[in-house]
Amino acid sequence: MASTTSTPQVITNRPDPLTVEVVELIGEVVVRFHEDYESAAAEHALTGAQARLLSLLCLEPLPMRRLARQLKCEPSNVTGIVDRLEARGLVERQPDPADRRVKVAAATAEGRRVARSLRESLRFAREPLAGLSEGERVALRDTLRRMLG
Repeated sequence: MASTTSTPQVITNRPDPLTVEVVELIGEVVVRFHEDYESAAAEHALTGAQARLLSLLCLEPLPMRRLARQLKCEPSNVTGIVDRLEARGLVERQPDPADRRVKVAAATAEGRRVARSLRESLRFAREPLAGLSEGERVALRDTLRRMLG
């Protein structure tokens, strides 16, 4: 009778070389974007955290706890950041229209102007993309959206 033993397959969780290269390239893009963002923030006399908070507040006024969750930091840190931005006239505290016991932070007109200027000064985000055709930028955008789910 013939033996029916099979050799066990070795299953690895190692990504293929192309996936490794893509992950490394994404990492390099993140590092370069972060460096450019920090530099652009500094040109506006902001820290990176202040710039990120200001950008969030340009979308909508937010309570401190929600800002802390989005920035992945403690609410007490957010309070200090808001205090410094408020002292510069870039944000203001307002009563929450849904619950007047809660205060929200909101970007002022000057804060929105600074945030817009900061976005426009990001060289890394703009220059490499300018070298791609519109179709390539659309394909990249769609791929990134799919990756982010």
